[in-house]
Amino acid sequence: HPTMLIKVLIVIVLFAIVLSLGSGLFHLVKENEGQSKRMVNALTVRIALSVALFILLFIAWYAGLITPHHVR
Repeated sequence: HPTMLIKVLIVIVLFAIVLSLGSGLFHLVKENEGQSKRMVNALTVRIALSVALFILLFIAWYAGLITPHHVR
């Protein structure tokens, strides 16, 4: 089902964001030469994944594959 597929994609992108954030933290803690560039790359990937997730959520909502829950 397309609904299940979009939910799996959302979870995968969220997991990739967490992995990228962990990679950035690892390179931040490690104080070797050249780690700064790797940290910036990891954080750039995280930002790109976050934007992709936002776009994916918006498209899924617009297509009716997901529906937001209202706050009571």
